[in-house]
Amino acid sequence: MKAKNIFAASLVALLPLTASAQDSLIFTTVVENPVTSIKNQNNSGTCWSYSSLAFLESEVLKKHPEMKDIDLCESFLVSKTYVDRADRNIRTHGDASFSQGGSFYDAIYCMKNYGLIPEGIMPYPVVEYGDSLYNFTNFFPPMEAYVTAISKSDAKKINPKWRDAVQVMNDLYFGACPEKFTYKGKEYTPKSFVENYLTLDPDDYVSLTSYTHHPFYESFILEIQDNWRWASSYNLPLEELMEVMEYSVKNGWTFAWGADVSEDGFSRRTGKNRCVATVPDTKTTAGVGSDQSRWTGEKAGANISTADGAGEKVITQAMRQEGYDNWTTTDDHGMQIYGIAKDQNGKEYFMMKNSWGDYGPYKGFWYVSKPYAAYKTMNIVINKNALPKHIAKKLGIK
Repeated sequence: MKAKNIFAASLVALLPLTASAQDSLIFTTVVENPVTSIKNQNNSGTCWSYSSLAFLESEVLKKHPEMKDIDLCESFLVSKTYVDRADRNIRTHGDASFSQGGSFYDAIYCMKNYGLIPEGIMPYPVVEYGDSLYNFTNFFPPMEAYVTAISKSDAKKINPKWRDAVQVMNDLYFGACPEKFTYKGKEYTPKSFVENYLTLDPDDYVSLTSYTHHPFYESFILEIQDNWRWASSYNLPLEELMEVMEYSVKNGWTFAWGADVSEDGFSRRTGKNRCVATVPDTKTTAGVGSDQSRWTGEKAGANISTADGAGEKVITQAMRQEGYDNWTTTDDHGMQIYGIAKDQNGKEYFMMKNSWGDYGPYKGFWYVSKPYAAYKTMNIVINKNALPKHIAKKLGIK
């Protein structure tokens, strides 16, 4: 797959919504930070890979604005992660889930322990399958069945060669992960590419969340299935989590955003304000499950949106906790927040980059109201240097 061109000032032309219907929202950019072009996860549950690498690409652009063609390889990250996830599933006799999903920490872990590579070094995916984009229909179910058969077997002893079989399944679909490669005339290993070309430090990144079943200003393992590496998140009161989000974007940073997108207000296919996420002040009928095939499908009650951006619920810490506790807030989708815009009424929204291809009126970009972010954010991963100093101090982050 060819390297994508950077979207920066050119995005401004895409962002305002032409008023094709009365009372449609019209957005004006307040601040936006550089992002790379929209990618397409297609028929796969790999939003975590696309969003975390989109975030890291923006981190590279912040340090090296001249690297406008930076495009990191999702296949490398996914292959490394699936083999490790199979290992965790089997070591826990199936208690740790094995699925297509993942977490932002998978990218940080991969960067630190295996490195990263640019797009174009590995096939995307292996071309003999005839897929120009990911299609896991025939790839993942057999691997999942194989891993489950081992982890749930009654055997007293297993052959350790199972890992080689899982590796082969990944290599046949994605291509083998390289130990060395040449990029722009220089030879790298995946780890030296991170250290010497990207110049990213895995220890710069932290996960933040906001829930009351653990103490604030401490870290805890967020209890979601795709956090299978058991990564910790710092716990902040809601108002401070929102402060971090706004402060970071307004000061030149982006962040990886994990959220529930099964809500009525996450408007997809119908209505005047598609690709806008709000919390309508009405009874919701949240969907279930995760990733693109579910989010873009028609279903009753799934496309309610407000015409003028008003009428949203006032979000409290208690509402966030209730949603998490009763499973109406679910760990659905990974995205990137990179800017802030306001509508014609002066109301502010986060600008979000998705991984569903050139989708919707904003060509793959969305607008997320601040009430929606307050209510349905599961966690964010952000550069620790993007935190307000008084919040970093409370968390003991230096």
